[in-house]
Amino acid sequence: MFEDFTLFPEAASTVAGGIDRLYFFLIGMTTFAVAGILSALILFSIRYRRRPDRAAQQIDGSVPLEIIWSAIPLALWVFIFGWSAKLYLEIHTTPSEGMTYFVTGKQWMWKIQHPTGQREINTMHVPRGEVVILKLVSEDVIHDFFVPAFRIKQDVLPGTQYTTIWFEATKVGTYDLFCAEYCGTKHSEMIGSVVVMDPADYQAWLDGQPAGQDPVDAGRVLFENLRCVTCHDAGSGQRGPDLSGRFGRPTSLSDGRTVLFDESYVRESILEPKRRLSAGYQPLMPTYTGQVTDTQINQLIAYVKSLANSDVAPKGGDADGGNGQ
Repeated sequence: MFEDFTLFPEAASTVAGGIDRLYFFLIGMTTFAVAGILSALILFSIRYRRRPDRAAQQIDGSVPLEIIWSAIPLALWVFIFGWSAKLYLEIHTTPSEGMTYFVTGKQWMWKIQHPTGQREINTMHVPRGEVVILKLVSEDVIHDFFVPAFRIKQDVLPGTQYTTIWFEATKVGTYDLFCAEYCGTKHSEMIGSVVVMDPADYQAWLDGQPAGQDPVDAGRVLFENLRCVTCHDAGSGQRGPDLSGRFGRPTSLSDGRTVLFDESYVRESILEPKRRLSAGYQPLMPTYTGQVTDTQINQLIAYVKSLANSDVAPKGGDADGGNGQ
């Protein structure tokens, strides 16, 4: 009956061990403190219980004792804070390079797009030993991407902004994927799995899948079909900026702020083009909300991203199609 029971989920990522060590330290410290307090309570209850032959005595206290019992917990909490902050920064500092997957949460499923264009629902195949960067967004309500074995958990928000989490799997196997945010009547059915494979096996699996449309090529075609080039083609009279070399760099806005030109900015420029207008351009672009799917937005982002190191103006400029983003 209990042969498959485990108190803790398997640790299968590079950050899992560090999180577990902190957690076990907290459990140990809490157990020690509770045992000490209960022992003192029992001992003092017996040693100093009321007796008919003993009168109460006034105790003035001890300043050194008060300093000790304040300083020790303070030192412990500062130590725990430093340890936790280090782990938090490690988990939430996205590596500069890795395999970028786009993940879309929808009542009640996970839609996954591989870097090479293949798509899956509720299953994500990844290679062991590779950094996997997840760009997460929701089509409807707030979801939460949670893989216990990797010790990663990230809110997935509706709207224009992506949230990001990463992991590097260390063990081959199939691991549970949950939505950890109540998202409706079938929330408990929004489950999936992450399948970790050896790199050679992953490549063989990938080669055996139906050929996915390359996101960059698909984005280029979509960019041209949406006539984004009308406003973003470099040259005199252009109404939107040339995006060659802009992705991943700061960009100035019309209100004086500076933001990073990243996936969230491109997505926002497609869906809410007037929200953060680039400096020097007019708010001419219409919204594409309802006209492009999340998959198509990801393809447009991939195309714009491919122009990051380009020195030549794109034939299909920017994913915001005529805004000034």
